[in-house]
Amino acid sequence: MSPRFSSAHRPALPMLLALTLAAGFGGFAATFLRSGLSSPAEAQVAAPPMLATPPAPVGNRQSLPSLAPMLERSMPAVVSVSTQQRIRVSPFGNDPIFRRMFPELTQERINESLGSGVIVDASQGYVLTNHHVIEGADDVAVTLSDGRKLKARFIGSDPDTDIALMKIPAENLTAMPLADSSLLRVGDFVVAIGNPFGFNQTVTSGIVSAVGRSNLPGVGFQNFIQTDASINPGNSGGALVDLNGHLVGINTASFNLQGSQAGNIGLGFAIPANLAASIMRQLIENGQVRRGTLGVETQDIDARLARALDVEAGSGVVVVRVIAGSSAERAGLEVGDIIRHVNGQRIGSAEEFRNLQGLQAPDARLVLEILRNGRPLKLAAELQEQPRDGDSLDARLSGVTFGELPESLRRQGASGVQVTAVAANSRAARAGLRPNDVILAASSGEFTDLASFRASFRNTPQQLVLRIWRDGQRGQLLIP
Repeated sequence: MSPRFSSAHRPALPMLLALTLAAGFGGFAATFLRSGLSSPAEAQVAAPPMLATPPAPVGNRQSLPSLAPMLERSMPAVVSVSTQQRIRVSPFGNDPIFRRMFPELTQERINESLGSGVIVDASQGYVLTNHHVIEGADDVAVTLSDGRKLKARFIGSDPDTDIALMKIPAENLTAMPLADSSLLRVGDFVVAIGNPFGFNQTVTSGIVSAVGRSNLPGVGFQNFIQTDASINPGNSGGALVDLNGHLVGINTASFNLQGSQAGNIGLGFAIPANLAASIMRQLIENGQVRRGTLGVETQDIDARLARALDVEAGSGVVVVRVIAGSSAERAGLEVGDIIRHVNGQRIGSAEEFRNLQGLQAPDARLVLEILRNGRPLKLAAELQEQPRDGDSLDARLSGVTFGELPESLRRQGASGVQVTAVAANSRAARAGLRPNDVILAASSGEFTDLASFRASFRNTPQQLVLRIWRDGQRGQLLIP
């Protein structure tokens, strides 16, 4: 029951209003007098009008900036990729004799992994992801944002750029449009979408920290977008998008010296959309990626060499070998030339120069700005295709496919080529050559990379002896 006041005790309303106004006026007057006494008479300034504080918006989300509208359009194009790989495990390891003697001790184990992917063609059902996400998988499944789980068909992959292409049934799919990644600038806002640690449809945001990054360990040809948007395990193969919801890159790696357990430290890397689109087109049209090469070996200009050549350290690369019959020879390059710019791009290391060649298709035209005996020159060159199979090298290597040495091994000081495939029952297979063997030297001649390895077979050796590195051990292998 509410309390009631009698007429005798109820305060008079006119009296309360008068007292309130008097108190307010008294405070205002006192403030005005104090400010008048403390300010010089000649500097009297009118008091600024009081600004009303705008009320907080209630229920009006359109007045607040948000990425939600863009993400609602983009997120259905990002999928979860799950793989299964069947592995036969024996207590005798890979020893073929004991595995045959005791087959009952060999057991099958299934390894599972998770990653991300991006639908880039809804009509055809094409999905881009990382090569390392689906590498060695026996089964690959794609889970869409609406919960549908579809079996994916492998189209092809390129380990050197870590791009893979899959195809899923094209029914009611949403694709993400590709942006021109060459227009990206440092400071542009970007958003990473993926499935880190199995948490589907996770979004992180940041900016482009750098473009054209290379020299990451364990990756082949590199031209990465660096971002501080959080990229964690499971984000691999996901989308890096701009504020228009267009794909600017395929998330591929995060860099942390303490491993993934240390958390994100703002060093994420993505493959530019232009490069991914080029790889995709080649995989669709040819089933493999064709690469260009100039046919030249180069060396970094360190401080010692810079003093000898009277140039600044890191101001290009010096030519140490020109392969006979190569594009470099036809262009007029000579040993001792210093390559400083290619198509206007500054070259700071031999690794940058190798990346620039390997990321372009054969027949690409280059303008080389060089120094020869201290004089600047410009040379025009055209890249030639970099073959990988051994059929055209030597009959004894028929059925063998070679690739560039992984960057992780190059950083350990190794040079040579890697065996990527060996056909069953081929001469090389019967001799004991295996996939992933690293060929450090050969009786054919000196070489440091795939181009010079091929050039070393210009004169066919009478005996083909390979010096290989396998599982941390070195040995000699005769190919009869």
